[in-house]
Amino acid sequence: MTDKIRVGVIFGGRSSEHEVSLTSAACVLDAIDKSKYDVVPIGITKAGQWLVGEDVLQLLASPSLQLTNEKSGALLQSSFFNEAKKVSLLPVPGEAGLVCLEPKKHGMEVSGAVGHLDVVFPVLHGTYGEDGAIQGLMELSDLPYVGAGITGSAVAMDKAMAKAVLAASGFPQLPYVTILRSHWEKSPIAVQDEIEASIGYPCFVKPASLGSSVGISKVRRRDELQAALVEAALYDRKIVVEKDAGNVREIECSVLGNEDPVASIPGEIIPSRDFYDYVAKYHDSDSQLIIPARLSPAATKEVQELAVAAFKALDCAGMARVDFFVDKDTERVHINEINTIPGFTPISMYPKLWEASGLSYAELIDELIRLALDRHRDKRRNVTSFSPQQHK
Repeated sequence: MTDKIRVGVIFGGRSSEHEVSLTSAACVLDAIDKSKYDVVPIGITKAGQWLVGEDVLQLLASPSLQLTNEKSGALLQSSFFNEAKKVSLLPVPGEAGLVCLEPKKHGMEVSGAVGHLDVVFPVLHGTYGEDGAIQGLMELSDLPYVGAGITGSAVAMDKAMAKAVLAASGFPQLPYVTILRSHWEKSPIAVQDEIEASIGYPCFVKPASLGSSVGISKVRRRDELQAALVEAALYDRKIVVEKDAGNVREIECSVLGNEDPVASIPGEIIPSRDFYDYVAKYHDSDSQLIIPARLSPAATKEVQELAVAAFKALDCAGMARVDFFVDKDTERVHINEINTIPGFTPISMYPKLWEASGLSYAELIDELIRLALDRHRDKRRNVTSFSPQQHK
């Protein structure tokens, strides 16, 4: 028996950000205090298979894991499962643990318990991890988990929805339009005309529900617009087209907490490329991270206050990174987006900003787990049944 809290760290997933998730998870698994926590690494393949094992992180990152069909999850190399167990999480309150699955003639069957979990730390960027999907499973299982709930996750992940909510609350944002893929495919000329009339050039074209700058293009003229819309439509049925911010600083601010969140000192991104795209974020060491950001005290305070206010407006919890554009001349602030499962890689701003604010990586993980457990205890106060007889 042990008094340690058993933490399931989930990573990988059915997302174009799968590889980024593996890098983030490696950092979390390295930094988490093993004297306090019994850590269970849980990897999800690109086909959606849940695996546990001592080296599951390395196995998911290995080129030897080859899928013959990502939809069915058929594996080319069955020997892979000699090194990892295929598992599932039962969506049953009171049985918050992993169960081992074994193949049978017509599918899979439960063969035994792998172990209970006290709390889950999802390090799942993008689709099915940051959009409320995994959070829904945790809710069904009645498991505490780090980060925003279903609503906050889903709204923040969908840039179009997040912008609409923030606009309704009066947050300063750049002009934008939302385009449906079906509309674009049926009326491409009309869509391009609409974008030119309402947004103009230069502009950014983005999939509505994706992160790590995947599928994003900067467009300077009409002959680039079609290719950008085609690219974004590969990843989502909704496309956001946003006016270029111009001569600005790209500012990021980390937020931590539940109902009384606090903001870190802001940091500044100077991308090595035309904008902070996937390559600049994860493959190019020439991008610069400046902490603290080069802002006046007034602008710094405004960014921090807006970050906390946006966190609350979107009903976030635990953690989020809020991104801004700040005009270099006037210091006018525009909010860009909110990331409810920010990167935890060696160059990620979320942990770096907290470290610069006085909270180490290990202490940050401690606080996130504490917040998850607190939020779960508070939610358990909710009554989930009703009898009219009780209210007579």
